Amino acid sequence: MYPAVPAPRKRPTWLIPTLIGVGAMVALCCGVGMVGVIVGDPEPASVSSSASPTTQAAAKPSSTAAGSASAPSTSSPAAAPAAPSPTKEAGPRLYRVGDKVRGGDFEFTVNSMKCGISQVGDSFLNRKAQGMFCRANISVKNVTKSAHLFHADGTVTAQDASGREYDPDGTAGMYGNDDASGFLDEINPGNTVRANVFFDVPKGTKLKTITFDAGLFTFAEDAVVTL
Repeated sequence: MYPAVPAPRKRPTWLIPTLIGVGAMVALCCGVGMVGVIVGDPEPASVSSSASPTTQAAAKPSSTAAGSASAPSTSSPAAAPAAPSPTKEAGPRLYRVGDKVRGGDFEFTVNSMKCGISQVGDSFLNRKAQGMFCRANISVKNVTKSAHLFHADGTVTAQDASGREYDPDGTAGMYGNDDASGFLDEINPGNTVRANVFFDVPKGTKLKTITFDAGLFTFAEDAVVTL
């Protein structure tokens, strides 16, 4: 007779689940470690956490510079430049009766002014004023090197305080001057003509200035005499 075959040994029922759980824990730990190695900082922690000596020196201000910036300056401030003294600007010169003034080719002088004249001329040849005549006696001198024609009408004007301008009365000028002086006078260089210029203005008008036109073909300014 053959001997009896022994029955197979039965494994405990808790062994297999335990082995499976241990294997899962090992696999999980190994996977997390590999992921940390792959995505982690490639440089060592000691290098990334500490800055280089040069960077630290640049970031930290030197005590010498901080001390010089905070310490007040002992040097005295520079003295402010003295303000220039104001200069008195010369305004335009005012010409009066008797002054010589240049107007274009001529030098003019207002010798006198008289208003309140009602008629110019004699009993046969005369000119009556619409208002009243103001008579300006002027001297005209040619100050150039050639002869020039002077005509009071169109060259001499008068202005009142309101800015109204008056032209000479040519007819009154002819009656009120010997040899029609002031009417188309040809004046040679250096010569002077004296003439009466009459302005027919409203009664009671007070003239303020006499203006001598410098002419159209010159850059000279007009001459103005204040009465």
